[in-house]
Amino acid sequence: MSQQAYNQQQSRDASVREGLATTPVTVLKAASATNAIETPGLAKRLRKISYRLFQLVFAIILFLGLWEICGRFGLSSNPLFLPPFSKVAGVLGHLLINGDVWKHMSISLQRSLSGFLLGVGFAVPLGMALGWNRKLEAFLNPLLQLFRNMPVLALLPVFVMFFGIGEVSKTAIIFWAVIWTVFISTVSGVKSIDPQLIKAAHSMGCGPFRLFRSIIFPAALPYIFTGIRLSAASSLLILVAAEMIGARQGLGYALYFYQANMMIPEMYAYLIIMAAVGLVVNSTLEFVEKRSFRWRDGV
Repeated sequence: MSQQAYNQQQSRDASVREGLATTPVTVLKAASATNAIETPGLAKRLRKISYRLFQLVFAIILFLGLWEICGRFGLSSNPLFLPPFSKVAGVLGHLLINGDVWKHMSISLQRSLSGFLLGVGFAVPLGMALGWNRKLEAFLNPLLQLFRNMPVLALLPVFVMFFGIGEVSKTAIIFWAVIWTVFISTVSGVKSIDPQLIKAAHSMGCGPFRLFRSIIFPAALPYIFTGIRLSAASSLLILVAAEMIGARQGLGYALYFYQANMMIPEMYAYLIIMAAVGLVVNSTLEFVEKRSFRWRDGV
């Protein structure tokens, strides 16, 4: 090997060693810069979540503490009707362990789900039709408004009279409670579509079926889901009232049974369970809504 080739080889080896020595430093600097950009946003998000959890936990602890004090020292008008929260919590734990709560809860959720699905399946097509056809809306709107403003619980004796005290009347009353919220939300969603968008679709040769599938239904879907979320909680509340008449199982029946037999801690335990079920259902649907319709916030 000549002296010139040897010098060139030594120069290349030195360049490689220098590159290997500086590459980790460069990578570390780049990673540090990336972390410096991402860390403030992540830290801000964590602080926001921690603050919300603190607010929620603090409010609940404050309420339960006041409940315990009022029940422990007899600060209510009748101490029998307000036992300490510690006693209610003990009864609640016993009910959860022996399985009574899960039996009544599963039956109530099955009843609520059947009426809820039937109500949504009826209200969405009806709302689509009336939101799109103004003449049909003008014809049916007075009758629908009359039905919508009837108190749901006031119609419970009517449903019992027509369908009996079995499962059909309970499903029917939930169906009636659900359809109006979903119906109004669906009509509002269809009416909120930009007319220029419809005209543009027609000018491009979009047929009725494709227009509904590609424009009308996707645009109205966020409104429909909002109506579904609102009606889900109300369906549980209506079911509790329906189960107090002629039922032998369910959360409403258990609540009425313990209240009639003056078993006050058990009654409060079931009230807590109902509140927890409603909170879980509403929070789940709200989470799904936020994850599915993120583009709506941007709009």
